Amino acid sequence: MPSSSKNRFLKLEVINGKNFRVHSDRIPAGIYVSIYTGWKRHWQSTIKVLSSDRSVVWGDSVTLSSHASPAYVVLPALSVEIRASYEADRMLGGGEVIGKLQMSWDGLLDHGDELYSLSFPPVQGVRPSLTLKATVVHTCDDQNGTLSDYFVDSKITQDTDAGHAELAKYVTRKRVSHLNRAIQHFQSVLDQCPVSHPDRATALTNLAWAYLEGYNRNDVQNIGTTTSLFRDALALRPQCHPDRPFSLYNFIKALALRYKKKSVGADIREAAQVYQELLPLCPEGTYLRSTATGADGVDYMVRRCNKLPTDASDEGIHLRRVVLELCPLGHQLHRNALNNLARAVKARFDQCGSIDDIDETIQLHREVVFLYLEEHANREGDLTNLASVLHSLFHHQGKLDDLDEAISLHEEVLRLWPVVHKSRDFSLGNLGGALITRFKKRSDIDDITRAVSLYREALTLCLLGHPYRDTTLNNLALALITRYDELDVSEDLNEAIDRYRESLQLKQLDNPERHVTLRGLSSALYSRFTQTEKNEDVEEAITLCQESLASLSSLHPGRYFSYRWLQEAYLSRYRILHNPTDLSLAIENFRLASGHPTQGFPRRIQTALNWVNGAEGYQHDSALEAYQVCLKLFESHVMMRSSIISRREAATAFRRARSLSVDAASCAVRCDNLQQAVELVEQGRGQQWSLASRLKTPVEDLESANPTLAHTYLELSKRVSNVAQSSATITDRAAADRAATEYRQLTRQWEAAVAEIRNIPAFLRFLLPPSYKDLQAVARQGPVIILIASQYSCSAIIVPTSGDPHHIPLPSVTLVDLTNLKDRFARAIRQASRMNPAESRTDLIALSRIIWDEIMLPIVNVLEHVLKLKRRSRIWLCLTAAFTSIPLHAANPFITKPDRSKEPCLEDLYICSYTPTLSALVRSRQLMKKRVPPSFVAIGQGQPSAGKGKELLAVDSELELVHKLVPATANRTSISGDAATRAGALEALQENTWVHLACHGKQDRIQPYDSHFVMKDKHLTLLDIMERDIPHAEFAFLSVCHTAVGDEETPDEVIHLAAGLQFSGFKSVIGTLWEVDDAVAKHVVEAFYQYMFRDGVMDCTKAAWALNRATHSVKTKVPLEQRMVFVHIGV
Repeated sequence: MPSSSKNRFLKLEVINGKNFRVHSDRIPAGIYVSIYTGWKRHWQSTIKVLSSDRSVVWGDSVTLSSHASPAYVVLPALSVEIRASYEADRMLGGGEVIGKLQMSWDGLLDHGDELYSLSFPPVQGVRPSLTLKATVVHTCDDQNGTLSDYFVDSKITQDTDAGHAELAKYVTRKRVSHLNRAIQHFQSVLDQCPVSHPDRATALTNLAWAYLEGYNRNDVQNIGTTTSLFRDALALRPQCHPDRPFSLYNFIKALALRYKKKSVGADIREAAQVYQELLPLCPEGTYLRSTATGADGVDYMVRRCNKLPTDASDEGIHLRRVVLELCPLGHQLHRNALNNLARAVKARFDQCGSIDDIDETIQLHREVVFLYLEEHANREGDLTNLASVLHSLFHHQGKLDDLDEAISLHEEVLRLWPVVHKSRDFSLGNLGGALITRFKKRSDIDDITRAVSLYREALTLCLLGHPYRDTTLNNLALALITRYDELDVSEDLNEAIDRYRESLQLKQLDNPERHVTLRGLSSALYSRFTQTEKNEDVEEAITLCQESLASLSSLHPGRYFSYRWLQEAYLSRYRILHNPTDLSLAIENFRLASGHPTQGFPRRIQTALNWVNGAEGYQHDSALEAYQVCLKLFESHVMMRSSIISRREAATAFRRARSLSVDAASCAVRCDNLQQAVELVEQGRGQQWSLASRLKTPVEDLESANPTLAHTYLELSKRVSNVAQSSATITDRAAADRAATEYRQLTRQWEAAVAEIRNIPAFLRFLLPPSYKDLQAVARQGPVIILIASQYSCSAIIVPTSGDPHHIPLPSVTLVDLTNLKDRFARAIRQASRMNPAESRTDLIALSRIIWDEIMLPIVNVLEHVLKLKRRSRIWLCLTAAFTSIPLHAANPFITKPDRSKEPCLEDLYICSYTPTLSALVRSRQLMKKRVPPSFVAIGQGQPSAGKGKELLAVDSELELVHKLVPATANRTSISGDAATRAGALEALQENTWVHLACHGKQDRIQPYDSHFVMKDKHLTLLDIMERDIPHAEFAFLSVCHTAVGDEETPDEVIHLAAGLQFSGFKSVIGTLWEVDDAVAKHVVEAFYQYMFRDGVMDCTKAAWALNRATHSVKTKVPLEQRMVFVHIGV
């Protein structure tokens, strides 16, 4: 047994402790140990954070001395206390006592130098303990903790400690008197802590916790006071305050308890948002984190949030995002959180129609399907959710791939569910609805027949009394009326009406889907009216649709469909009764439906197109408005597509829209508004080029006015362009969806920058569709003639250098005539290519006379006699529709005068050029400001790889010839043979300002962006060229076949190789309309460059004149079709 401790030093180490609980159920900010020696001296360990297993590690030590006591004095016992501190920063009072023990000095030495455990009375059934070590030392180590004098605390401290003690007694003994005393003490402390007092937050928290304990045990009724106190305390502990995490947790506890008792959704929503801030502030391994993330913490809150109804408001969606953040990947509730967020975002899409919302919904559902691929539980539900939103996306954007995928997913669900599954009727209906949608797009009878069968099967599963019988009846009726519209079987129509009526009888007046059945029955009655002309049917149809509208809010998606059917009903009644009021009402509903923002562009475009047809057909004065609405919707729809190819897909999806711009211009002409006709034809045609060129608009003036904004605009333009280019190569559906979403997000940022630019007075019309005044600038160097080929009229509009445009009717020319003329030219060219050069091209001559007499002569008469345009002046032709495939520059009367002189042809009178659009010519002239020293490259590929075309024997000699004719002052290079690869040609195009290209070329009329020049290894495609920006490029001569021939599907888009080079930066381009014979074409090439460089100056604006002179000079060497083949485009 060790000797007495008198006159010794005793080193006491507090190693660690475990099983720490507090009586009051609070989460302590830290735990510490206090030792009292009995001579008003005490020592306190550091305050350490409680770990998740309720343990603490200290490693603190103190040196105790007994030398001051006389030998005859019995040393007093030591008092050891474990205390909980509720403040990590400034501590108020001593905190709450967890455990307290008395022990003798000698008892400390009973264990020698070994660790031993000191056990305390149980708290909540568990004994807390400390691990200590006591060692006798002969000197005092100053590095150890030291004793301090124990003094009487202030009243604020005494009240705080008394409050903690009373509250602990209340929790353990459940006597309200203890609670009341605790509240009195804590209220006294708060009264002593005014607003500016550093301990006010602590005082507020202590009082609030006492109220919370009382409320939890039903001894306090008003929880409002508690939450207000916690909220005030939180406000006093800002970001980065060490006690803020505990204030956040306390506030959450109050909100959760109030929700548990009162079920107020706002409480659990606020608790979730507070948790979002709290969790990042809780270090791993701490008791605070384990409690906050446990079953009674965030998991409880998430489960309660999951039970809240779907809220499509911004606040509701924000809550779902918070919940998802609180349930990261791997969390048991992650799947539910994803689905709930998807439902909320989809609900907002249903209300507002934002494409971003439907995109996000799809991404969320794809994530669920991918992450939980192996889990069979609710797999069918995951697939159904994804299929449903893909179906919605199709309605919004019109991409058939989305609809096909939706149908495949619905079919997979049916395969997974057994025949007797309780939800089979639901899946049958989903698949039936998707098949109806596809039938309306593709008219495949198998789709609608199958849909009817699926709905009939579903109806057998929904007997009388089934909650979804009314919906199934409605769906079967829809399938029947859809089949009737295609096959005209009256039995289908009559059954559809009966099924709709039966469904309507089952629906209560407050049923949120009642409007669907009202509208469906209305459409069926309208259909019967068109068959029987019974007025009661159309009257009831109109009444039902009006009832449907009355039940819907202004932004409800269903209003679109009600407007559409009202329009149909009014128009049908107008056809029978000829009441002008019905026509006006029909037009108004066209206007409302096409403008309803909740629907996607495809539906609204189709409605606007129907409006155009109706207004044109009945000669209503809203026709021009309908065209304008349609063009604006169409541009917005195409703009939302990320890649160039997908934009063309969107452009070709609406067959009627292909002639939209020329029909709109024709309408404006018929309304005597020629300036608007010019604006409309420019706005609607060349849309692919217009959208892409926006990202390449020169901004020198803007850089001078606002350099920062100009930089922002250019950077965003670059990012949008890069995303658009990269998205074209993505094949994975999910990745493509993400890329499309990124593109739209960037596009909105770009649009915001453009809007900011337009706030600058000098840039009010920045990137807006050009006005006539803007477009007239294109005619400064010569008039521009726009040839309009519409189903309603064919005519020309001359845009002069100044003044109003001039209209030239072409009464003897129709769209059918132009189509026939185009075909006759194609046959004549093919025939001429097989003829001997010396043979007369009789058919070509006859066709050239036709285009002179019927098209170009009326225009020339106005140029000569009205505009007084001098001969040999420059003119530009801007062609639309069928005109784009007719060589108007070759118009020739082929008449010999009595004096044996020739009647002048168009190219004798004027220097003729083409421009794809007026804006393209404006842009080329703007870029002429950026001229650099010229460099010339000749690229030739006469020996392509096997399967890529026949050998072109004259290519090498053509390159040599061109090289000799280019001025020696220019930097001249040539690329041919094995060096003329795709990469080599692209590099040459980017590094040189002048280019001559001699090789095979092919215009792809199915996918024009695949049109290409044939190089040694790979094709150099139009898409390759468009993706390059070559602002310093000036001139390109394309001694290649088919480089200036447009696309049959979208003729107004003038998507061909020559236009692609102009778009990329070349201001002046020589292209070809059909196949070039390289053996004779070199004569035109030689003559062209001789004229072009006869004064030794490289000026691309002389190209049109040089080509005009060249084709005249080689008449005896080159046959007619090989002279007509070359055209000039640009400045």
